[in-house]
Amino acid sequence: MNNSLHQSKCASCTGKTPKLNEKEIVENLKKINLWNLNDNSEMIYKKFTFKNYKKTSNFVLSVMKIADNEMHHPDISFGFSYCVIMIHTHAIKGLSINDFILASKIDRI
Repeated sequence: MNNSLHQSKCASCTGKTPKLNEKEIVENLKKINLWNLNDNSEMIYKKFTFKNYKKTSNFVLSVMKIADNEMHHPDISFGFSYCVIMIHTHAIKGLSINDFILASKIDRI
């Protein structure tokens, strides 16, 4: 997996942020580790599992720090031993390169 996305920085999003086309989405999915694409090709998501609530909570806090640093915030759902991260660019109701940059950084936790 050739991934230099984690070295990039998310750009500020607006309604003019370029939405990725299907080919670009497929190419970028290859650069991140086992993320899934939703049926409408508007969001990527991944479920992480942990041994206990403390490990899950620590992971969520790490994701939040990265998201704040990148100014690109995912939707997060978590419980005792799992965390689901859902990423899309809200301003364009679809996927931008920022989504893959953030996913790549989350993969490095």
